[in-house]
Amino acid sequence: MLDFSVTFVFTLINIFVLFVILRLILFKPVTKLMQTRARAIAADIEEAKSEKAQAKSLLQNYEERLKNAGAEVESIIREAREEARRQADAIVAGGRTEARNILENARKQVSAEHRAALAAFQAEAAALVVTAAGRLLRQEITREDSFRHAQMILREIKD
Repeated sequence: MLDFSVTFVFTLINIFVLFVILRLILFKPVTKLMQTRARAIAADIEEAKSEKAQAKSLLQNYEERLKNAGAEVESIIREAREEARRQADAIVAGGRTEARNILENARKQVSAEHRAALAAFQAEAAALVVTAAGRLLRQEITREDSFRHAQMILREIKD
């Protein structure tokens, strides 16, 4: 049969004691450390997945904004052109109004000068008539004299 010697039994007891000691001192802390590390790695992996999803969402958002940027630029340019056209129309309308005012003022000034010239002409004509009448009264007037004087007065008025 099997012959067990004392050393074999001591070896078995030593192995068992060594197993227990190693288990208490080495295996449990190492296992605990490995579990903690595994949890930390799992948490890091989850965080990385979350950050990857967030980055993907941001990338989609930026790509969408980039697509919309072209339309937004066109909209801004269109609005700027419309505003420029409105301002140009306002400037042209203001210029037309100012031109009308200047033209109206010029017409009023010409009309006033015309009235002043007409009044001056009437005053000169009256003076000429008075002078002519004075000359005529100093002389005896015949029909031919009257006709000659009338022609002379008309020539003076025309000049």
